[in-house]
Order: sequence, then structure tokens, then C-alpha cells
Amino acid sequence: MHILHVVGARPNFIKAAPLLRALGAPAGARHALFRQTLVHTGQHYDAAMSDVFFQQLEVPPPDFNLGVGSGSHAQQTAGVMLALEPVLLEQKPDLVLVYGDVNSTVAAALVCSKLGIRLGHVEAGLRSRDRSMPEEINRLVTDQLSDLLFTPSADGDENLLREGIDPAKIHRVGNVMIDTLVRLLPLTDAHLSAQLSTPYALVTLHRPSNVDDIPWLRELLATLADLSSQLQVVFPVHPRTRQRLDGFGPEPGLGSRLRLLAPLPYLEFLALQRYAAIVITDSGGIQEESTFLGVPCLTVRENTERPITISHGTNQLVGRDLQRLRAAALEVIKGNSILQKREEASHHRVPLWDGHAAERIAEIILRGAA
Repeated sequence: MHILHVVGARPNFIKAAPLLRALGAPAGARHALFRQTLVHTGQHYDAAMSDVFFQQLEVPPPDFNLGVGSGSHAQQTAGVMLALEPVLLEQKPDLVLVYGDVNSTVAAALVCSKLGIRLGHVEAGLRSRDRSMPEEINRLVTDQLSDLLFTPSADGDENLLREGIDPAKIHRVGNVMIDTLVRLLPLTDAHLSAQLSTPYALVTLHRPSNVDDIPWLRELLATLADLSSQLQVVFPVHPRTRQRLDGFGPEPGLGSRLRLLAPLPYLEFLALQRYAAIVITDSGGIQEESTFLGVPCLTVRENTERPITISHGTNQLVGRDLQRLRAAALEVIKGNSILQKREEASHHRVPLWDGHAAERIAEIILRGAA
């Protein structure tokens, strides 16, 4: 059975790594049955956001790199479709696996649907109920076109059933991103910066609602700078965010109170996240990772497609309310927050977020191939 994986952005690499390993593992007939091809669309083309992840995650070099690069959502999606179609026609895979909710994911889903190639969606069923988010459109379309839907949690199953998806297509397997975290967490100590003072806050921001609104971004940075008087604030800056910052420059004195870093490889970032006193983010994956790690997380969004990180984890939505962000952060710093503390997290982990999701996916695919 020939399985072709399509990845295009940092979270895809983290999710694909354990599945590439599980499908290639010499476990009974599994190893002999599967031939794998890896296609990198080039949606993220910065070496710090792409190439180094393959190295740290021990993923083999891609068999194909489509080199699509940046552009508008329409340009990027169309670029992936145009470049991927001849690869699929040449390779003739039995199953294409796509990951998450990026433009590469929906582009591959559309091409597979037109060519009649079976499609599996890893991390299916997540919904924010906010169609102003391009990722929400990508999720909805990909799930409607998929033949196998691998969900990370019960809410994903419920969303898909509500949308009329055949229950036979839905498989709750857990979270493959947590598989990677569990495997590589023991390596993080060697990658922790000796220059950091503790405690510290870890910040990531990349969504258009936060970084494309320049007045809001200025105010948000000022709030982070204000928090840095209470504890060090470490901010690895996504390339999209860096472009916005370069456009207006930081406020006078901001750099001395708020550490702006280049994008970090996976292990370095995971080390920072593991020992952070608090995480402030707009990333979906980081909401999940912080929940598993037991680190309080404040999400600068009005909604989340991962509500289980609130009900079972350490995540709290603060929206676009800087007073709420400041107050919630100070509560965590003072130790008065209602968020679960790190030592309590092991008793509240999400079911099936145990490091074995990829193995469950591999067994489901194996049963279908037998």
C-alpha cells in the first residue's frame, strides 16, 4: 500500500513525524505493506521554520518539495494544487494523508477529491465556529472530502456527526502532536538557554487578527512590556509577525524589557515551553502542548477550535481584551489563578493524549489494507 503524506507548515511536520515512524515500523506485516512518500509543499520556506524541524524530528528529506512559498490564501492554495496534481498522477498513491488546517491541507484534499484518491485527515473535527478564520474553512472543506477522519478528542467526533459525516469514517485516536512531545521531551534539557532567568513568560503570536492590526499589535506589545516588569518575557517572533514589527519598529525601550528572538527549532521551543511560568499565544498547537505540560496558557483569541484545552487543561481565552490579559497573567504570576498548576496536570490529561495516537492510526490503516 502506497501512502503519500502532504506537509507544508511547522505543525504538519510535528504531526507527521510519529506517523511516518509508526507506518514504517517493522511491526508484523505493517512494514512490508506500506510504502511511503513525503511531499513538502514549501508553504513554510524559512529554514528556521521548516528544514530544521525535519532534522530534529528525525524525518527523512522530502521526496518532493513543491516550493510554493508565500502569497495570498488563494495564490498559496492554487499553487499547491497546481504543483501537487502531477505528483499524485505520477505516484498513484493508495492513500494521501493530510494534517491540521493549513492551506496545503485543503489544497491536497481538493486535488485528491478530483482525482478519486482516498484521503485521510489527521486532526479532523476541530471547530472554532468562526468562519472569519481561514483555518476554519480549511477544516470544514477537508473533513467533507476525507474518507478517513482521525480525531484527537471527543468534541471532534461530535462536530463531525453534527455535520453529517458517516460515523464509519470517524476514528478517535488521540493527538499525534503529543506523540512527538512525549518522545522528545527528555531531550529538551540540553536545549534550554542558560541566559534565561526564571520565572519567565513565553509568547507566540502569528494570527492575522493579532499581527495584521497594527494599532492593536502596538498595544499588545506595550502590555507585554508592562508584564516584563514582573517577570522576563521571551517572544520568539514568527516571520509574519516580524514583517509587521519591521514595518513600524518597536516602541522606544521595548527591546530592553521584552526579549524578541528569532524563530526557534522544535526542541529549543519545547524546552522554553516546558519550564515557562505562563504561555501567552494565539496558536492552536501550543494550547495543546501547554495543556499536556501543565503550563498555564492565556490564548489571545475570542474562540478556540480546541475547547478541550479549557475543559481538561490549562488554557484560558482572554480575547482581544488587554486588561483581561494583564489581570489573568498577574493572577498566574501571583499563584492565585484558577488555571491548573503544573503539579496537578498529570491528573487531568485528555484521554488518548498518551503518545500512541500514531500507532492507533497505523493499525486502522493496516486493517483497511489487509
